[in-house]
Amino acid sequence: MASWQWFHRLGSPRWFYEKTGGWLPWLTAVALVLLVLGTVWGLAFSPEDFKQGNSYRIIYIHVPAAFLALAGYYIMAVCGAVGLIWRMKLAFMVMKSAAPIGAGLTFVSLVTGAIWGKPTWGTWWAWDARITSMLILFFLYLGIMALQSAFQNREAADKASAILALVGTVNIPIIYKSVDWWYTLHQPATLKLTSAPTIHASMLYPLLTMVVAFYVFYAVVLLLYTRHEILRRESRTGWVRELIAKEGGL
Repeated sequence: MASWQWFHRLGSPRWFYEKTGGWLPWLTAVALVLLVLGTVWGLAFSPEDFKQGNSYRIIYIHVPAAFLALAGYYIMAVCGAVGLIWRMKLAFMVMKSAAPIGAGLTFVSLVTGAIWGKPTWGTWWAWDARITSMLILFFLYLGIMALQSAFQNREAADKASAILALVGTVNIPIIYKSVDWWYTLHQPATLKLTSAPTIHASMLYPLLTMVVAFYVFYAVVLLLYTRHEILRRESRTGWVRELIAKEGGL
């Protein structure tokens, strides 16, 4: 019973806005510390790779960005499902907020992959299974953003976006397994839950630091986007008007 009460309370835009205001300073501080630590550790102190030289260091941006591009899509799809099933306004707000962040991370993943690919494979781009499926993911994010703008009716835009988000989840396991199912230039996954990492500890630890840093950074940006969306959609409610009046009087 208590868990359901918490679930429905979480669906309240006002509760979410007021609660997350106290989280943001701490999460921002943690994200900044981890990003600086991971960047300096990875770029300045991890050893040079005996095959790829220093070009491999782009993994400290590429791998976390790719992880979050995939995880962020699942977050968006889950929120879309919650919004459709339980008609929670907040879930749709989070779904919409996650789309531009995911598109940005997917774009970073594609660009850094191209930069990495040039010295490693001898080409900026190849219609490789992993790269192509990541490009499809980028277009899915853009499609959801376009649907949000295409409808004048907010409810119709949210429903259409949620349906596309759910349909697009088919692409996520294809991205994960593409290097195993097809011949591909892309190397197999360095980090796996089912087996030991294939990377030396001196390179692994800064990479893990950057992965955690990106996850915390993603949480910060998603909260900021969602809070802005809450204020935009709830602008006519009494609590938002009181909040604006209070901040305006400070």
